[in-house]
Amino acid sequence: MADVDGGVLGSLARAQYGALARLRWRMFANGLRTNKGILELGARTFGWVVYAVLGLALGSGASVATYFLVSEGQWRFLPILFWVLAFLWQMIPVMLASFQEQFDLGILLRFPVRFGSYFLLYLIFGLVDVSTILGGLCCAGTWVGVAIARPGLLPWTTLVLGVFAAFNILLVRAIFAWIERWLRQRKTREILGAVFMVGMLSLQLLNPAMYQRKHSGRNGSQNQEEQFQAAKARYKPFLKQANAVQKWLPPGLAAQGLRLTVEQQPGSALESLSVLAIYVLAVGGLLSIRLKAEYRGENLSVAPVREKASAKRSKAAASLGAMVRPTADYRGSGMVAGPNRGSGPIAAVIEKDVRSLMRTLPLLYAIGAPLLLVLVFSGVFIKNGPVQTPVFPLALPICMVYAQLGFTQVFYNNLGTEGPGIQLYFLSPTPFRTVLLAKNILHSLLFGVVALVAGSLAFLRLGAPDSAVVAATVAWLLFSLPCNLIAGNIFSIRMPYRVNPGRISRQRGSQANAFLSLLVQLAVLAVGASVFALSWFLDRLWLAVPIFFVLALGAVYGWRRGLDASDAMANGRRDALMATLMKES
Repeated sequence: MADVDGGVLGSLARAQYGALARLRWRMFANGLRTNKGILELGARTFGWVVYAVLGLALGSGASVATYFLVSEGQWRFLPILFWVLAFLWQMIPVMLASFQEQFDLGILLRFPVRFGSYFLLYLIFGLVDVSTILGGLCCAGTWVGVAIARPGLLPWTTLVLGVFAAFNILLVRAIFAWIERWLRQRKTREILGAVFMVGMLSLQLLNPAMYQRKHSGRNGSQNQEEQFQAAKARYKPFLKQANAVQKWLPPGLAAQGLRLTVEQQPGSALESLSVLAIYVLAVGGLLSIRLKAEYRGENLSVAPVREKASAKRSKAAASLGAMVRPTADYRGSGMVAGPNRGSGPIAAVIEKDVRSLMRTLPLLYAIGAPLLLVLVFSGVFIKNGPVQTPVFPLALPICMVYAQLGFTQVFYNNLGTEGPGIQLYFLSPTPFRTVLLAKNILHSLLFGVVALVAGSLAFLRLGAPDSAVVAATVAWLLFSLPCNLIAGNIFSIRMPYRVNPGRISRQRGSQANAFLSLLVQLAVLAVGASVFALSWFLDRLWLAVPIFFVLALGAVYGWRRGLDASDAMANGRRDALMATLMKES
């Protein structure tokens, strides 16, 4: 009993930590025995190198910005730096959710693990998250900037940055823990999906207003200066109120703690740090409430409650008698009764995938988020000045590139949402080629809709492009789509991973799938950029249209050949597919 009550650092807890570390090591070592495991290691290493370079770049930028702000005494702008750091810390997990493979600590609840040990392990695994590493490098850069500008502030700066980092680590874990709790139930998942889609559409409705505001002020520098002064006077009271509020929020408290120390106000600085510590305890409490529910056995699922399920079975049994006679009549003539008359396996798979997509918020986010990039990056091509100048002619295909990024998970893991239902495809007489064909048709239609929306956004933001650019862009899309479908079908069979509709941050993704899909997309983009560059150099943009059409014919032929070989490929990897997609994630 002494060992059991030893706490999170007792002998039993230490033995459990060691067992978990050995388990992770054996999983890593055993994974290297296969070619896929070696490929996964290479892809993961490449990813960490990219994250390290990104983190060093962000940390260097934070160091330089902090140095200039502190050395020049511009303390009023220091909260902006902390707010940017906090925003990046919370948004990076969302943007990189599909490229991370994380260990699900829920399996530890099958063993006699204390809640304190479970909570500690949850935080330790959060320390090796990409967002924590990047945010930690930014905090280190901020610390270096203060150390160079004001060496006397190092002890207090270390304490403030440590508490601020603890707040962000706990906040990002708490946010995703509660979001995943809501996404585990179908009803709340559909509500959040609807809210997300409405939010996306609302942001897109701002495009005409933004476009009009951008172009209405091009009557001269004096007019722009007057508009700036008017806007400054209009929003000055609001900015004052926002500044007063942000002083009591964690980023503002961290910046205020450093400023008050320089102003020789240790009591007020300690008060700011104490309030920041209270925020840390509050966020930690919210996270512990969620983890405590999981620890006690909470298991939310999409299954209906018992009473509703019984009522549905009663209705189904009552209506079955009315369906038997018409069905028998149609069966003799080879037709199907009901509203699905004349439908086949392709229509059934499409309908099932549409329903699955509408209930899978991670895929909806992956498809919709790049449209925001189109909205943001299209403004780069708008030139402000006294004289309105034409935008970059190839802005439309660049916007299409951003729209295509959201379909990486959809194209290259088109079996990820099947789960245990993958075994039904092998039990049914429907060829696997037909299943992939139905998925490719649906994804092509979705891609067409997203491309149309992205083109409309570019049109509203940049104006009508040249007809040659539109034709060349459409021809390039006709080439890139079958190329992605070819590689997507192969990767979906060779390197699949299950997509959990109730999770955003803890998806068990395949690093090899993500890395190779990125290489394929870069190759397709390189071909398109080469053709556009050649046409641009020759001043014949129409020349890109027949070139892309020829390439598209070859890509369609390869896609057809790939579909023909998919049956043998899927049957050869039947056991691996079912083992991967039926695994709980």
